[in-house]
Amino acid sequence: MDVEGNKILITGGATGIGLELAKIFAKDNEIYICGRRKEKLDEAKKILPSIHIKVADVRNPKEIMEWAKDINILINNAGIQRAIDLKEGIKGLEGENEIKINLEATIYLSTLFIPFLESKKEAAIVNISSGLAITPLAAVPIYCATKAGVHTFTKCLRSQLSDTSIKVFEVLPPIVISELNMEYRKKVGTTNTGIKSDKCAASIVDGLEKDKFEIENPALENLKTATMKDIDKLFEKMNGRW
Repeated sequence: MDVEGNKILITGGATGIGLELAKIFAKDNEIYICGRRKEKLDEAKKILPSIHIKVADVRNPKEIMEWAKDINILINNAGIQRAIDLKEGIKGLEGENEIKINLEATIYLSTLFIPFLESKKEAAIVNISSGLAITPLAAVPIYCATKAGVHTFTKCLRSQLSDTSIKVFEVLPPIVISELNMEYRKKVGTTNTGIKSDKCAASIVDGLEKDKFEIENPALENLKTATMKDIDKLFEKMNGRW
């Protein structure tokens, strides 16, 4: 994929991986970012004066549709992660809705943009999933379920769009230093806070340029040949404290 001369929309582009992608791409592309926090978007605009910003909620994808005719690369990056104790019952699900933000928005934005992307000579949909889509962390069950959904949806999307100009990429990053559920990480004393978001963004751009349709956490490479028994063992190891 040519990583220059594009018009790229990055959801959740004002912080973390999204912002670092914007920094890299802004050198040779026209960048559009959206998010819910105006102050964060304004900060991003100060760093990257050439970008277009819009206060928008991915739970209402139509808020972003004014850009659809121009974009040739859609990066579904917006997401949240919550620690949830399922023993609390439905009470534990109160608050920010991970299903709507992480999964539904990715599905609806992708499908809304497809007719516009198909008209472009070269186009792409990039879905940010997670290594936790493959081996879940019990403390963040809804997040893991949504990312597993993104993983499955992306595979189906890639298959259905294989005869179009739209390339479909999935990014399965490791733990990244970002705002994502950092409060919980500190609470449980997680020592591995992850790789820097700029390093993660650089690996994504490299993967796009090389048409690597699944841009993975290197640790996931071994899971491609793993049995279900191997994956179950890894799950038990990861969730020993839960």
